[in-house]
Amino acid sequence: MAISKTARRKRIRLGIRRKISGTAEKPRVSVFKSNKAIYAQLIDDVGGKTLASASTKEIGKEGLNVAIAKEVGKKLAENAKVAGIKNVIFDRSGYKYHGRVKSLADGAREGGLEF
Repeated sequence: MAISKTARRKRIRLGIRRKISGTAEKPRVSVFKSNKAIYAQLIDDVGGKTLASASTKEIGKEGLNVAIAKEVGKKLAENAKVAGIKNVIFDRSGYKYHGRVKSLADGAREGGLEF
Protein backbone atom coordinates (compact mmCIF):
# COMPACT_ATOMS: atom_id res chain seq x y z
CA MET A 1 0.00 0.00 0.00
CA ALA A 2 1.27 3.46 -0.89
CA ILE A 3 2.28 5.91 1.82
CA SER A 4 0.02 8.94 2.17
CA LYS A 5 1.20 12.45 1.38
CA THR A 6 0.94 13.58 5.02
CA ALA A 7 2.82 10.52 6.30
CA ARG A 8 5.56 11.11 3.72
CA ARG A 9 5.86 14.77 4.77
CA LYS A 10 5.97 13.80 8.44
CA ARG A 11 8.80 11.34 7.84
CA ILE A 12 10.80 13.89 5.84
CA ARG A 13 10.12 16.58 8.49
CA LEU A 14 11.43 14.37 11.28
CA GLY A 15 14.56 13.60 9.26
CA ILE A 16 15.19 17.31 8.76
CA ARG A 17 14.61 18.05 12.47
CA ARG A 18 17.18 15.41 13.47
CA LYS A 19 19.79 17.34 11.53
CA ILE A 20 18.99 20.99 12.34
CA SER A 21 18.22 22.89 15.51
CA GLY A 22 17.81 26.58 16.18
CA THR A 23 19.49 28.64 18.89
CA ALA A 24 18.87 32.15 20.18
CA GLU A 25 21.73 33.48 17.99
CA LYS A 26 20.76 31.46 14.90
CA PRO A 27 17.08 30.45 15.09
CA ARG A 28 15.25 28.00 12.86
CA VAL A 29 12.74 29.32 10.30
CA SER A 30 9.83 26.89 10.45
CA VAL A 31 7.34 26.99 7.56
CA PHE A 32 3.76 25.71 7.60
CA LYS A 33 1.33 26.04 4.74
CA SER A 34 -2.35 25.28 4.60
CA ASN A 35 -4.81 25.65 1.76
CA LYS A 36 -5.68 29.18 2.91
CA ALA A 37 -2.51 30.59 4.48
CA ILE A 38 1.23 30.26 4.94
CA TYR A 39 2.97 30.75 8.27
CA ALA A 40 6.63 31.19 9.23
CA GLN A 41 8.24 31.35 12.66
CA LEU A 42 11.73 31.96 14.01
CA ILE A 43 12.20 29.35 16.73
CA ASP A 44 14.85 28.99 19.43
CA ASP A 45 14.82 25.21 20.02
CA VAL A 46 17.19 25.40 22.98
CA GLY A 47 14.95 27.78 24.91
CA GLY A 48 11.73 26.49 23.36
CA LYS A 49 10.53 29.94 22.31
CA THR A 50 9.18 31.61 19.19
CA LEU A 51 11.24 34.76 18.60
CA ALA A 52 9.32 36.22 15.62
CA SER A 53 6.58 35.16 13.24
CA ALA A 54 4.66 36.20 10.13
CA SER A 55 1.67 34.90 8.22
CA THR A 56 -0.75 35.83 5.46
CA LYS A 57 -3.27 36.73 8.15
CA GLU A 58 -0.79 39.19 9.66
CA ILE A 59 -0.23 41.02 6.37
CA GLY A 60 -3.98 41.07 5.71
CA LYS A 61 -4.02 39.49 2.25
CA GLU A 62 -6.72 37.26 0.81
CA GLY A 63 -5.86 34.14 -1.16
CA LEU A 64 -2.52 32.43 -1.39
CA ASN A 65 0.05 32.45 -4.16
CA VAL A 66 3.80 32.89 -4.60
CA ALA A 67 3.59 36.70 -4.53
CA ILE A 68 1.80 36.68 -1.18
CA ALA A 69 4.25 34.10 0.19
CA LYS A 70 7.11 36.42 -0.79
CA GLU A 71 5.45 39.25 1.15
CA VAL A 72 5.20 36.97 4.19
CA GLY A 73 8.95 36.29 3.89
CA LYS A 74 9.67 40.00 3.79
CA LYS A 75 7.43 40.58 6.81
CA LEU A 76 9.26 37.80 8.68
CA ALA A 77 12.60 39.47 7.91
CA GLU A 78 11.22 42.79 9.14
CA ASN A 79 10.03 41.18 12.40
CA ALA A 80 13.43 39.48 12.77
CA LYS A 81 15.22 42.83 12.48
CA VAL A 82 13.10 44.17 15.31
CA ALA A 83 14.11 41.13 17.40
CA GLY A 84 17.78 41.65 16.44
CA ILE A 85 18.15 38.50 14.34
CA LYS A 86 20.10 38.33 11.08
CA ASN A 87 21.33 34.72 10.60
CA VAL A 88 18.85 31.82 10.47
CA ILE A 89 18.55 28.14 9.54
CA PHE A 90 15.77 27.31 7.06
CA ASP A 91 13.45 24.40 7.89
CA ARG A 92 11.11 23.57 5.02
CA SER A 93 9.12 21.18 7.27
CA GLY A 94 8.97 18.36 4.74
CA TYR A 95 7.58 20.48 1.91
CA LYS A 96 9.38 20.56 -1.42
CA TYR A 97 11.60 23.63 -1.84
CA HIS A 98 9.45 24.88 -4.68
CA GLY A 99 6.63 27.36 -5.28
CA ARG A 100 5.33 29.08 -2.16
CA VAL A 101 8.03 27.72 0.16
CA LYS A 102 10.81 28.91 -2.14
CA SER A 103 9.07 32.26 -2.61
CA LEU A 104 8.85 32.74 1.17
CA ALA A 105 12.57 31.98 1.50
CA ASP A 106 13.44 34.41 -1.32
CA GLY A 107 11.35 37.14 0.32
CA ALA A 108 13.12 36.59 3.64
CA ARG A 109 16.50 36.84 1.89
CA GLU A 110 15.44 40.06 0.18
CA GLY A 111 14.34 41.40 3.56
CA GLY A 112 17.84 40.89 4.97
CA LEU A 113 17.89 37.43 6.56
CA GLU A 114 20.95 35.29 5.85
CA PHE A 115 20.48 31.53 5.48
